[in-house]
Amino acid sequence: MKDAFLFDALRSPRGRAKDTGGLHELTPQALLQQLYAALVERTGLDPATVDDVILGCVTQQGEQAGNIAKSSTLYSGWPTWVPGITVNRYCSSGIDAIALAGAKINAGIADTVVAGGVEMMSRVPMLADRARVFSDPEFAVACKMLMMGSGADLIASLHGVSREAADAVALASQQRAARAREAGYFSRSLIPISTAQGTVDQDECIRAAISADDLAGLPPAFAELGAAGTDALQLQGHDHLESISHIHTAGNSPAMADGAALVLVGDNELASRCGVSPRARISASITVSADPLQVLSGCVEAARALMQRQGLSSADVDLFEIHEAFAATSVMCQRTLGIDDDKLNVNGGVIALGHPMGATGAMMAGTLLDELERRDLSCGIVSAAGAAGTGSALFIERL
Repeated sequence: MKDAFLFDALRSPRGRAKDTGGLHELTPQALLQQLYAALVERTGLDPATVDDVILGCVTQQGEQAGNIAKSSTLYSGWPTWVPGITVNRYCSSGIDAIALAGAKINAGIADTVVAGGVEMMSRVPMLADRARVFSDPEFAVACKMLMMGSGADLIASLHGVSREAADAVALASQQRAARAREAGYFSRSLIPISTAQGTVDQDECIRAAISADDLAGLPPAFAELGAAGTDALQLQGHDHLESISHIHTAGNSPAMADGAALVLVGDNELASRCGVSPRARISASITVSADPLQVLSGCVEAARALMQRQGLSSADVDLFEIHEAFAATSVMCQRTLGIDDDKLNVNGGVIALGHPMGATGAMMAGTLLDELERRDLSCGIVSAAGAAGTGSALFIERL
């Protein structure tokens, strides 16, 4: 089996998912075009040698439909013989894209793969595909597949996470992300994006001035959904609970965003073909599925399963980038995995930075790699939740 290496990771800034957001005027293909060009310039990659392009994208509707991995390479002028496949495991899609790329390298059926993801939520809103499981309540109940916020409130209820604890996670995420942006910690991966209005070179969703009082003043976001029947379903599956604690608000939930990310994955011979050295090895990957009613717990279970498979404890892992899939999930993560606060999402998470769903996992992988290098550390785990309890994780080791 061949080793799979990470040669580079880059991303766009995260734009606000509004028509006033800095990236809004760009189609997903136009955004990816700039990242493909940057990847070629930075690494010397010859697009003609790429064996596959694998991109995560959740809402494959309208501009994001029609296999955007393939259409974006054609739009960008890459050779017609370069294949492309678009994957969807909801918010873990970007991690799954990298894992699939690594598996193809490991198996010897590819030498060079570009992986990553894209989501332009200001142009293709979440749920725009009108999936039956999210638009037909009876069908959703039959599948036990609920909206993410409902799962987050169930996690809070099961683990006794208070509103104050959830808001503290959100405040820390904002403060860490603001400090990292100010210090330039994102600069290695972040590619400035040109638009007709100018250049977007900073993440737009961070709210550096937000306070604990601001967060405390926000109303619960999912209580109405719970009253409509979600609470009753979740309580049936967890008989020891008397009620669901609706602690999640717009302030301690992931911020919707626009963005894209690319990662170059290859074998050890890609270095001589491109003239750049690999930065890290994809040493392991895993996908799990946990309780579907909790929706988001898969990111924690994936990290746990990956460490167990590798014979590691949290003390053996230098840094963790774990999807801030609503604040209660982060509290659950630290409590159940025993991760020190100074190892987890040290530059903030998607509550502050923003969550362009199909791209987030690949963005997190790049952030992890950059921070391992900045601190001269050895290894890290990146993990994200999908829907219905699924989760995917990667174990990355610096070279």
